[in-house]
Amino acid sequence: MTTSSTKVLPWIFTFLKPFWLKVIAALIFLAIGSLSWLALGQGVKMLVDQGFAQGNASQLNYVTGFILLLCLVASVATFARFYLMTWLGERVSANIRNTVYQNMLKLSPAFYSEMRTGEIISRFTADTTLLQSVVGSSLSMALRSSVTIVGGLIMMALTSVKMTLLVLIAVPLVLLPIFMLGKKVRLLARASQDRLADVGAYVDESIHEIHTVQSYTHEQHDIQRFGQRIEQVMQAASGRIFYRALLIAMVMMLSIGAMVLVSWAGAHDVMADKMTPGELTAFMFYAVMVAGGAATISEVIGDIQRAAGAAERLIELAEMPVDIQSAEITVPLPQPITGAIELKQLSFAYPNTDDKLVLQQLQLAIKPGERIAIVGPSGAGKTTLFQLLQRFYQPSQGAIYLDGVDINQLELAQLRQQFALVPQDAVIFADSVLENVRYGRPEATEQEVVKACIAARADGFINELSAGYQTQLGERGVKLSGGQRQRIAIARAILADRPVLLLDEATSALDALSEQQVQLALEHLMQNKTSLIIAHRLATVVNADRIILLDKGRIIASGTHHQLIEQSPLYSELAKLQLLH
Repeated sequence: MTTSSTKVLPWIFTFLKPFWLKVIAALIFLAIGSLSWLALGQGVKMLVDQGFAQGNASQLNYVTGFILLLCLVASVATFARFYLMTWLGERVSANIRNTVYQNMLKLSPAFYSEMRTGEIISRFTADTTLLQSVVGSSLSMALRSSVTIVGGLIMMALTSVKMTLLVLIAVPLVLLPIFMLGKKVRLLARASQDRLADVGAYVDESIHEIHTVQSYTHEQHDIQRFGQRIEQVMQAASGRIFYRALLIAMVMMLSIGAMVLVSWAGAHDVMADKMTPGELTAFMFYAVMVAGGAATISEVIGDIQRAAGAAERLIELAEMPVDIQSAEITVPLPQPITGAIELKQLSFAYPNTDDKLVLQQLQLAIKPGERIAIVGPSGAGKTTLFQLLQRFYQPSQGAIYLDGVDINQLELAQLRQQFALVPQDAVIFADSVLENVRYGRPEATEQEVVKACIAARADGFINELSAGYQTQLGERGVKLSGGQRQRIAIARAILADRPVLLLDEATSALDALSEQQVQLALEHLMQNKTSLIIAHRLATVVNADRIILLDKGRIIASGTHHQLIEQSPLYSELAKLQLLH
């Protein structure tokens, strides 16, 4: 997806709009500051013609005081303009991050299977920081310089029309490289940001999997591959730097060259008594200001072009269409919610693989409070079924009903609030124990969290941690064992207290003692709840009300453990090789 650069400015202005009073104030102070510096040229003219040329000391003192007053006004205006523009840059950057993040949380797993986490992080950090710098600084400098150029040209025209016309002949020559090279700088800036995002993605991946990297002594290979990505960043940046340096050099050469020629013409006019020395001095003062403004614009144009590339990347994320949304007209679930589930002719293929069905024509009715174990070989579609139940993906055919209502007709948040998920690899956030458990119900009290942890057989080891329930668990729960992480995840599900449980076999990777503790916690969790369990262990299967055998996306058998042992050769084989193991 490529975002048109014509969308960038309107998009940024939508974030500035709520702060229009501050924007207007910044522009007013910008104008006051620029006009004060322009008025300084008249002070210089008076200083030369009425002070030095006439030898009038009192007039010299008066003019000097006038110049100092102008400097004070300009300095105060500069302070106010700088403060307001910098604040706006920070505020806009923060609001853009919020907007992008809100949209990112709505996107389905299908998007994240294509987009790497590190690249998204790069857009959040590097791109928004660049945008903040441009809005808060570079844009302000460009606006100030534009006012200075326009005002300077007007004052020059009032001083000498002939010399101003000579300057105006040179202006197109100065602007030409800006228009010619500016677009090239923006395109190269976008490429540079993309390569930098690749580096961020690689760092994110290798650091998160540092244990595997070091276990396989893969450090040198990763260093080499990282170095290759850094070189790609440098190659992309080198082109941008070259064209930006060329742009600055050309603008400076043409500006200074034009000033020298104009000065030469003005000196001849002074010698011919066609203008006073003060007028020439004032004219050159304005010419220097105009040239300085042009040079500043040529410098910041590169930053602005880079920011345009960064904004395009952020717009892509902020406006990425949400593929899974609530229906325009939703239907509420009947109360009380019982947790009855029905699959009708359910088929599914992952995006971009429509010809390969992962689930085929599933027909299944699950009664409220029933425990269903789902077994089958790897790739049978067990985890995919869980994702479809929560509408992370849309079925290719058929429908899923919860308490008799098609889940496509439910408000998305209401649907997902009926499920509590305990995955095989428990998700632990870099926060305290208390907040990790409370993730299941953010408004829960500390007493309710403790009660859930006691039920999950987690209270004992939590109280042995350095700060108890306030202990920070580190990234991905590195301070906990596998069994402890699972019991935290189960406590979270107990606290959430939702009518349907989705258990992606929480005991398969645990030792015997941890498995026993987790199994006891699961028994408490499953009481009076509809439970769907992806099963790898015999204990889970034996306790189920019914077992569903999946193979190649189809339900090929259904019944109790003993029924399937007798009726299904595939189940018997799984029981011997996998379940009994």
